[in-house]
Amino acid sequence: MYKVTLSEKDVPKKWYNIVADLPMEVPAPSQTDEGKQLENLPNIFSKYVLEQEMSTERWIEIPKEVRKFYQKIGRPSPLFRATGLEDYLDTPAKIFYKREDTSPTGSHKLNTAIAQAYYAKKAGAERVTTETGAGQWGSALSLACSLIGLKCTVYMVRVSFDQKPYRKTIMQLYNGEINASPSDKTAFGRKILAENPKHPGTLGIAISEAVEDALNDDKVFYTLGSVLNHVLLHQTVIGLETKKQLESIDETPDVMVACVGGGSNFGGAIFPFVKDKIDGDLDCKFIAVEPKACPSLTQGEYKYDYGDTEGLTPLMKMYTLGHNFVPPSIHTGGLRYHGSSPLVALLVNEGLVEGRSVQQTDVFKSGQIFANKEGIIPAPESSHAIKVGIDEALKCKKTGEEKTIVINLSGHGLLDLQGYEDFLEGNLED
Repeated sequence: MYKVTLSEKDVPKKWYNIVADLPMEVPAPSQTDEGKQLENLPNIFSKYVLEQEMSTERWIEIPKEVRKFYQKIGRPSPLFRATGLEDYLDTPAKIFYKREDTSPTGSHKLNTAIAQAYYAKKAGAERVTTETGAGQWGSALSLACSLIGLKCTVYMVRVSFDQKPYRKTIMQLYNGEINASPSDKTAFGRKILAENPKHPGTLGIAISEAVEDALNDDKVFYTLGSVLNHVLLHQTVIGLETKKQLESIDETPDVMVACVGGGSNFGGAIFPFVKDKIDGDLDCKFIAVEPKACPSLTQGEYKYDYGDTEGLTPLMKMYTLGHNFVPPSIHTGGLRYHGSSPLVALLVNEGLVEGRSVQQTDVFKSGQIFANKEGIIPAPESSHAIKVGIDEALKCKKTGEEKTIVINLSGHGLLDLQGYEDFLEGNLED
C-alpha cells in the first residue's frame, strides 16, 4: 500500500473549529486606545470571515461553490506511505505524508484562498490585497481571484521577490499585480524605504502595506494566508481528510509533524486530532517545526503583539520575536514571520503542541533525501517537517518502536531550486 485516496464526494462538507473544544480560554484580540485596530476590522476583512474569526461553533458549513472549487483543484489530496524513506532510514516506524503539493499552485494555500476570495466577492469587493513571503500564498490567492472574478494585489517580501522570480511569473499569469515590499505604493512602504532604500522586507511590513491599501478603498478587502483563526479553520480540510484516510487503513498517528511560519498548514493538519488528545482518546505528539533563524515558538515571548510592523492589526496573544524583528534572508520565505497563530501559540503554551527549531542546511539535506527516496522535491518550508519526521523515525530505530508518523507535505519545491542549488554548491548558511 503506497497511496490512500478518497473520492470527490469525500471532500469535507464542513470546516472544523477547534475553539469549540478547547478546555482553556482563548485570549481575545485587543487594541490600543489610539489605534482602534478592532474597530477597523470591518473595513479590512469581509463580514463573513470576521464572523468565522469570532465563531465558537464546532462546525462551519463549507459553501457548495467553495466545495466545488475544492473538487476542481484536486481535493481530497492523497495520503502516501513513505516506504522508500522508511527503507533508507531502516526504521520500524511507518511514515505517511499528506500531499498538499498536488494543488495547481503546489501548496495547501488554495484551501483558504478560494474561501476568502469567495467571501470577499460575496461581500461586494472588486479587489483584494495581501502579502506573501515565499510566494505560495500570493500564487494561490491570484489563482483564486482569477477563478472567482476579482482583482488581486500582492505585496511580496523583497528578498523573496528577488530570490524567487518564477513565483512572480505565476502570479502574473493568474493576473495578479505584484509589488516588492517595502514598496512606493503605500505611505508605510515609502517611510521604510526612506529609512533604508535596501531594506530586505519582512512579512510584517508587507502585511502593513496590504492592510493600508485595503483601508484606503471601500471596494477592497484584505486577505491573509495564515495566523488568524478563520484561515486555520479553512485549512482543516487537510486534517479531516487525513483522519478519514488513516481510519480507512486502521492506522492511528503517534507523531504528527508540520512546519510553522504563521501556522496555517500545521493547524489545518492537526486541529481535527487535538480534541481526541484532550479527551484522552489519542496519544499523539504534535510537533510544530520552525527555522532557527526565525524561532518564534521556541525562543519568542508569549505576549500580546501586532501581527504587522506598523501596528494596523489588532494585538494578539502569541509567541513573538517582536513586530519589528527582521529575520535573516533564508530561503524558507514562508516561515520568516515574527509571530505565530494565536491558536497554535495557545496549544504550545498549554503543552499540547511541541515547538522545535531546525537549521537551514539540515533542512535542505532532508529535502534532498526525501527527493531521492520518494521522488518529490519538497518546498524548503515542508522540508522542516521532513527533517523532524526523519529524526522521529530514527528515534524509533533506536528504541524499536513501531510508531506511525504523519508529515504534512505542505508544498513542492520546484520553484525553490535556487535554494537547492545554493545548498548543493555549499553556499547555504545556517
